[in-house]
Amino acid sequence: MPAVKPALRLHREAFQDDPALDVAISRALLLRVADGELPESMRLTRPGAMIAFGRQDVAGPHYREAVRAARETGFEPIERLAGGRAAVFHEGTLAIAHARPGREPQAEIYPRFEESSGWIERALRRVGIDARVGEVPGEYCPGGYSVNARGLLKLAGIGQKLIKGAGHLGGVVVVAGSDRVRDALMPVYEALGLEWDPATAGSVVDEQPSATLDTVEAALLEDLGERYELEEAQLDRATVEMARRLRAEHLPG
Repeated sequence: MPAVKPALRLHREAFQDDPALDVAISRALLLRVADGELPESMRLTRPGAMIAFGRQDVAGPHYREAVRAARETGFEPIERLAGGRAAVFHEGTLAIAHARPGREPQAEIYPRFEESSGWIERALRRVGIDARVGEVPGEYCPGGYSVNARGLLKLAGIGQKLIKGAGHLGGVVVVAGSDRVRDALMPVYEALGLEWDPATAGSVVDEQPSATLDTVEAALLEDLGERYELEEAQLDRATVEMARRLRAEHLPG
């Protein structure tokens, strides 16, 4: 008898014109999943142009300069839920926000990282990328569960945030526009005083010119559908209303 796949509610709506609200939507989903009001949920969206700062950035002495630098490059600065250092989202990327209930989310940190990085790796291999999991020396927002091409170019990054009753895994896959990532992050990282090698910032299209947002998204969904029973759904009113109340907390303070 075949194993029953767990259910996963899938949301595709993005708020490209309001990056702070977009991040607050993911936070509202996390809070409501933790409270048992919603089932396990994931957003797979096409975000607007934003530079997402992590807690270390916000607490650093040069955060204000970095925020100004982000705005000068045409990217909206926001404070994100998960992850370490500043990362770029734009219209050529796919954003992931996965809220999963759990009594002890701390105990599931590494299995979640392994599951999610493996998912992205497999999906990118489906579109012809020599995708691998691991940190590229000199990459932006470095992490051991980044997904790269040939061990040379970072294509995706993931991070986590844990609260009582649930865990959030957030990520970004750069499908196209690696030049925009480099151009935005160079002045921001300079302002933050962070060392990195811009040559390590890549995109799926750099490796496979025939790839598109549609084909990469389809590959992610195909692999996801092999492990979950996907239920596509619109965001409910209560989640959006909560996000609107939370929005200001994701703007630079």
